[in-house]
Amino acid sequence: MEVSRPAPTDLLAEVRRRRAELRHAMGVLEQALGSPAAGQDWLARVRHALIQVDADFRMHVEVTEGTRGLYEQVLGDAPRLAGRVQRLTDEHRTLAVMVGELLARSEKPAEPGDADQIRSQGTVLLARLARHRQAGADLLYEAYESDVGGET
Repeated sequence: MEVSRPAPTDLLAEVRRRRAELRHAMGVLEQALGSPAAGQDWLARVRHALIQVDADFRMHVEVTEGTRGLYEQVLGDAPRLAGRVQRLTDEHRTLAVMVGELLARSEKPAEPGDADQIRSQGTVLLARLARHRQAGADLLYEAYESDVGGET
């Protein structure tokens, strides 16, 4: 039987901060995708939002997977959660590819039909990111009985 350990306070504070930043970037992307698709201006707004999502997501991966990161801490404190940590790590790769593909599409001049495809891919990305964030929050709650919050 595992002994419950206290939550790593500094690390959880960093995770909360990164979660809030990523959530904000996701909101900006959602707004950009939902705005009128008026040519290159629309695409530029979407690209700018994607660049921020990419940067914040990379920081999320660093704080979770990096040396002395969150997942290393969780595995040391609650090894029973190794499968969930692995699933979240695997999702990082999938999500990074999705962001990269959207960034690549947004580099090219918009052509007829691009907005619908980019909106569709962007919406799928946002849904996957939201589920990933929820799964991460669930992992932390189970490991430390600590709520990282559903910040707005």
